[in-house]
Amino acid sequence: MVPNIFLILGAGWTSTFLIPLLQARHLSFAATTRDGRKVANAETIKWTFDPDEDSSTTSKNQFSQLPLAKTILITFPLTGHGQSKLVVEGYKAAHKGKNVQFIQLGSTGIWQSSSSSQAQASHWLTRHSPYNRESSRAIAEDELLALDGCVLNLAGLWGGERQPKNFAGRVAKSKEDVKGKKSLHMIHGQDVARAVVAVSEKWDDAGRGQRWMLTDGFVYDWWSLFAGWADEGEADSKEGKNADREPSNFAKWVYELMVEEDERALPRSMETLGRCYDVREFWQTFGLAPLKARI
Repeated sequence: MVPNIFLILGAGWTSTFLIPLLQARHLSFAATTRDGRKVANAETIKWTFDPDEDSSTTSKNQFSQLPLAKTILITFPLTGHGQSKLVVEGYKAAHKGKNVQFIQLGSTGIWQSSSSSQAQASHWLTRHSPYNRESSRAIAEDELLALDGCVLNLAGLWGGERQPKNFAGRVAKSKEDVKGKKSLHMIHGQDVARAVVAVSEKWDDAGRGQRWMLTDGFVYDWWSLFAGWADEGEADSKEGKNADREPSNFAKWVYELMVEEDERALPRSMETLGRCYDVREFWQTFGLAPLKARI
């Protein structure tokens, strides 16, 4: 049996960018969803991960219905002790695979919630910075790394229907909320897809057993974004409608806060923004540059 190059476990939003890239590069793949629906016009296998199944040593387990693949991309979160081991050993038991590459998509949130004093010593954080090892997701990720897997910790995802401008009302509902917003890090779905393929292709050199932090290389200032989105009806204004619109409340609050907090101009300094991710090592290691930087 000729294996697929990729098997995507949990084909959701990320796969709407990854599947077209795999197709464009003529890389074979298979994907799973809970209901077997099409994703990016591609057929998927109806399959759901059962974390409670004792299947790590038997060939007839929940992974036996899945096809053989070179790279397994796990898009859903694995948590706590045992789940990563179950996926790796269960899949290998079902397919007698020895050199399968496992990539887990994680979140940069493990650095946000770190209480380590060392993590707070500098506003710049890299993939090597201390993180919250007690997080259930970090525990599962560390387990996968110990099994020679790779973890891509992703910043805020955007692209397609996920537009950062639409996040404003969710993250800040008052002036006090706006006051507390500092740094934001993002990565576009197309660049996530490119990163996944690059990790698979450079597995032995930079994938196996590695944790990577992934952003587009920008540290965004929430205040700058709120101010830049002041005219929510720009399209109507161009058509001569609502020519006398007022800027959004978010923008008004930002300019009030600039006076109150003695911020002379935007964006604010990196020191003020506090938590800033340095991801130069990823882009340099894999010889890439973001395709969709700057929201």
